[in-house]
Amino acid sequence: MLKLYNTLTRKKEQFKPISENQISFYHCGPTVYWTQHIGNMRAVVLADLIKRSLEYLDYEIKLVRNYTDVGHLTSNDDEGEDKLEKGAKREKTTPQEVANKYIKIFEQDINDLNTKSADVKPRATEHIKEMREMIQTLLDKKFAYQTELAIYFNVSKAKNYTKLSGQNLEKNIADAGGGEVSDPEKKNPADFALWFFKTGKHENAMQTWDSTWGSPNHPIGQGFPGWHIECSAMSKKYLGETIDVHMGGIEHIPVHHTNEIAQSESANGKKLANYWLHNEHLTVNNKKMAKSEGTAYSVQEIKDKGYDPLVLRYFFLNAHYRSKQNFTWEALNASKISLKKLQDKILEIKNSVAEINFDVLPNEKYRKQFITAIEDDFNIPQALAIIWEIIKDDKLVNEERLTTILDFDKVLGLKLAELKPVKIEVLQEVRALIDNRQKFRDLGDFEEADNLRKEIEKQGYLIEDTPDGVKVRKK
Repeated sequence: MLKLYNTLTRKKEQFKPISENQISFYHCGPTVYWTQHIGNMRAVVLADLIKRSLEYLDYEIKLVRNYTDVGHLTSNDDEGEDKLEKGAKREKTTPQEVANKYIKIFEQDINDLNTKSADVKPRATEHIKEMREMIQTLLDKKFAYQTELAIYFNVSKAKNYTKLSGQNLEKNIADAGGGEVSDPEKKNPADFALWFFKTGKHENAMQTWDSTWGSPNHPIGQGFPGWHIECSAMSKKYLGETIDVHMGGIEHIPVHHTNEIAQSESANGKKLANYWLHNEHLTVNNKKMAKSEGTAYSVQEIKDKGYDPLVLRYFFLNAHYRSKQNFTWEALNASKISLKKLQDKILEIKNSVAEINFDVLPNEKYRKQFITAIEDDFNIPQALAIIWEIIKDDKLVNEERLTTILDFDKVLGLKLAELKPVKIEVLQEVRALIDNRQKFRDLGDFEEADNLRKEIEKQGYLIEDTPDGVKVRKK
């Protein structure tokens, strides 16, 4: 029985999809004005592990992950400069060229981490029409109002506005910007922007679109959308008015996701998502990642230091998605050693098996344990531990051991099936020694067999007797 921890209810719940065996999954994607650091990439890997787990449990998944390329200001509370404009000024180019550049880097990073691509990857700038339509609905239903500077959502009209965060409204206002109001026409300090007009501090906005909302100062309502409305519009377009799973970082709970719920449910009259999943943060040396301190490492920096990105993926497997994880180079190196041991063991097993027999089923005992782990709110660390139990289990023949581990790697994503066994060329005279040793073993003359083993080692080979036969490897 699959159970998920639902942030909305603050408890583990039995998972019940809207449509049998089909799951609609929205994952908040990156704001593409800079290279994503490994904390952001951990969030993507965690979402990938959840998607893979659901697929392993025979669900069909439609994953939508957006690209924010307009509207996300440098402060989450509708203050500051658009991050894409900031990136464009930094690189002396256009916002869309900045977005294209960092989307390409992001796609390369998720590929390096063996993370499956989302089924739909919508860009905010390509969905202005859908956002304007939802804003108009909110205006028509009196959930939104217009000022000279923007169109705002009136949080006092929302039903149980802080139900996701559990905060009182005053606390939420403080977290969203200390209650400062830059627009004197705002009705409530916590009201958030659905649309910014090209006026005031946004007079020189680099990305704007026309709208039907006019005033004496901006007769055609030219402007750009707020950050929160994009996810509501795009999740509705691609997944429907109510979706199964919505996922993002815990930093989205008090503002972004709270606002998504308010505007979507007010516009559609339906629940936005049945299950809200939130991943915890990655720290560095037990501190927050920071560009200013040089700790906002990228996947490229991991590669530049000689690490295969799969080492980083393996590192991420060791902590539950709802737990903080602390990154250090020592911890990454430990993951490198562990992954190498695992890969060597898989190659050793592959070398002992003539060919993989896909008719051999995964070991049922371990498969039940594995399913129990991933059904318990996606306990990936426990699932990984089961792999090591299988390797140590001498009762399993290698063919069954290999089949079971490769089956589980469909979730873990370590590319173990792609490891190519190395064919060991054994000298003819050494092969004769191995054959003679086996004859003495069959006769029960283990002393002479051991003498031959020592002679084989002098020739540069090691042998191991297993239930699948004699394995030979170079010293």
